[in-house]
Amino acid sequence: MATIQVTLRKKKNKAGLYPICIRITKNRKCTFMYLGQYIDKQNWDAEKYRVKKTHPNYKRLNNFILAKLAEINKSLLDIESDNSPITQIEEIKSKIQNRNKNHSFYEFAESHLQELERNKKYSRINAERPLLNRIKRYPKAKNLTFEAITPQFLRGFISYLRSSKNNIGERTIVNNLIFIRTLYNRATHQNLISKDLYPFGNSEGKIKIRIPKSIKIGLTAEEITIMENLDLSDDPKQHHTRNVFLFSFYLAGMRVADALTMKWANVQGERIYYTMSKNHKNLSLKIHNKLQKILDEYRPNKTSEKDYIFPELKNATTDPKDILRLTKTGNKRLNRNLRQIAHRANITKKLSMHVARHSFGNISGDRIPLQVLQKLYNHSDIKTTIEYQQNFINKDLDEALDLVIGL
Repeated sequence: MATIQVTLRKKKNKAGLYPICIRITKNRKCTFMYLGQYIDKQNWDAEKYRVKKTHPNYKRLNNFILAKLAEINKSLLDIESDNSPITQIEEIKSKIQNRNKNHSFYEFAESHLQELERNKKYSRINAERPLLNRIKRYPKAKNLTFEAITPQFLRGFISYLRSSKNNIGERTIVNNLIFIRTLYNRATHQNLISKDLYPFGNSEGKIKIRIPKSIKIGLTAEEITIMENLDLSDDPKQHHTRNVFLFSFYLAGMRVADALTMKWANVQGERIYYTMSKNHKNLSLKIHNKLQKILDEYRPNKTSEKDYIFPELKNATTDPKDILRLTKTGNKRLNRNLRQIAHRANITKKLSMHVARHSFGNISGDRIPLQVLQKLYNHSDIKTTIEYQQNFINKDLDEALDLVIGL
């Protein structure tokens, strides 16, 4: 069995500092693996095999040494557990170096995106590619390896993203961290990087990812009525935009991607049957009279059951990438028109297609049982429904304020 021991080599460099290394001993022969760290001899505790407190970065260096010891020890155990045990010390060193060589984060990330491409998960690629590009723009991440992704590196990256010149929100910062963590977990699972180096977690010094609570503001029933009754006959684009917004609202806040990709084949009798693009779950919803009026308005343009109900994807090919591109373009155009509609309707809330979903949640409040809302939203876990709906339930808080203030 080979043994390992951290030590300070006696040969100093040009700056007069001594290299920290790990000595591997097997059959009375030894070899050294250098850790790339140099210190003054007086800052080394030869009895405890660690950096003294007199060194300004002693904690980080000692943690780094412990991590490397654990990494090399694990490799030794793996090597000596093989069917063909190795006895030559230099061969052992070579094996360890191959097992613990630095792995490019960017190469792994590109491989991950290629896998998504093969599985035709274009929406995820569309969301994750900008995250990867943002990491590449960080000056300290030019040749990023998994080994370099330490808590210290991540704190620097967070500070960089928060700098005024980047103008990036907290949710976007969290998305970047989640992306890094996802790839790190996969690399760990594939034994490319030691679990001992894992930079995320709840323990001291690790990076804990906290998802910020977003404020979800929806329209009231009165504001929906104002939108329904607003005369937009002078602007066909705004009239169409209002139709798509209300179409989404009438179908329990259907996501815009699902609304724009809806086909006439999804309309069966008095119901709409469709598969949610986000979670691929099936849903069947009643066609309300108000929704029927919108469908009737677009029905004259129907030539076959395969036609899209709304014109945004009229010229789309069957290529999923093309559909995603036109859906994004259509959503931007609709949101631009909604801002104009909000101005005409004297609605001061920031209006977008996603607000249709928030509006349904806001108006339903606590009047609809959570189990029913869970089915309407198609949430797998009712906890998700509870958390989402809490954004819109203010009755208890309002009554509490009234009791104290005396109104």
